[in-house]
Amino acid sequence: MRRFLCIVMVLMFVLCGLLSVDAMAQETVKIGFITPLTGFAAADGYSSLESAKLAVDYVNEHGGINGKKLELISYDDGCQPDQASALTRKLIENDKVAVVISGSYSSPSRAAAVICQQAKVPFTSTYAVHPSIVEAGEYCHRIGMAAPIQGRVGGYFAARELGAKRIALLIMNNDFGVSLAEAFKETALKLGAEIVYEKKYPLGETEFRSYLNAIKAADPDLLYAPGYYNEAANIVSQAREVGLRCWLMGDEGYDSPKFIELAKTAANGVFITTDLNRDSDRPMTRYFLEKYKERTNIDADMVGASGFDAVMLVSHILNKVGTKADDIIRYWDTIENFEDCATGPIITFQERSAIRPMDIQIVLNNQFRYFYRYYEPEIIYLNPPSGGK
Repeated sequence: MRRFLCIVMVLMFVLCGLLSVDAMAQETVKIGFITPLTGFAAADGYSSLESAKLAVDYVNEHGGINGKKLELISYDDGCQPDQASALTRKLIENDKVAVVISGSYSSPSRAAAVICQQAKVPFTSTYAVHPSIVEAGEYCHRIGMAAPIQGRVGGYFAARELGAKRIALLIMNNDFGVSLAEAFKETALKLGAEIVYEKKYPLGETEFRSYLNAIKAADPDLLYAPGYYNEAANIVSQAREVGLRCWLMGDEGYDSPKFIELAKTAANGVFITTDLNRDSDRPMTRYFLEKYKERTNIDADMVGASGFDAVMLVSHILNKVGTKADDIIRYWDTIENFEDCATGPIITFQERSAIRPMDIQIVLNNQFRYFYRYYEPEIIYLNPPSGGK
């Protein structure tokens, strides 16, 4: 009898332990996050992840997900598509996350989106621009600017606001650069501009003087050079060296304190398309900018803002409808005028991409500053609503 009682007590102890572990597991709601913490994109990965953590802290300080803690599970994808695929599977199959967020570039985000679509797990990219990310299927969304919108905004600003008639294109030859340039070129041509020079350069290029001397000979009013901050810093620095006298314009890839750090005074006067307005008085924008600086001792960037916004939006959805995938997706596509974000407001989602006012910032005194904002539906929507509303 004593032996029997001992066995019963042991079993009860084990069962209680299992129940406690299960109960603890149910105290959190898990979301997954992949981002490059090593390799050439590590600075962007750091910004994205720290901003996501900042959003998680904010959510948990304000009640979590219906009283449960929000838990962020993150992995380093090295900005490699194969790594992104494997880690997305791990997040889904092992970690049992409710949603996967990619704080990575277009190629890894495309790979992760395909895995999530196959598994029917909600997915969103933060700042990756390539159209095919959301084309993976109905479970895939984008928080940041889609390339067709960002390129169009750049084209309007160059041709309409700056009045550029002769435009040169120097394009990073990857998903990011090519997709932006295509939309920019289409818009600029439609508005009456002429493309007087167009070349592609490989990712990682550091020497641009031969390109820039040819551009100088073409005598453009404006150079549009979509790329990342490393290449961008070399382009603008070398453009000043060769005496290129025209407007210089980039994209969200320039939107990093690293660009200004590397380019130094050559960055001044450069225009960029972005969705982060450092001069905004929106409460959530101010909160993000101030808390990120406090947390990292680094000025915030668009990449980080997109990571912050992705967690904030996903948390809003989870609080509204819970963790069932189909409920998440149905609600996601109905969202309008979402204000609890650093870049917004997010007006709506169209073709599963966020629609918001779009900004032009200029570098002045080695700081990004507000210059212009677009609200027109024909510019900021993928497909403008009928009647222009």
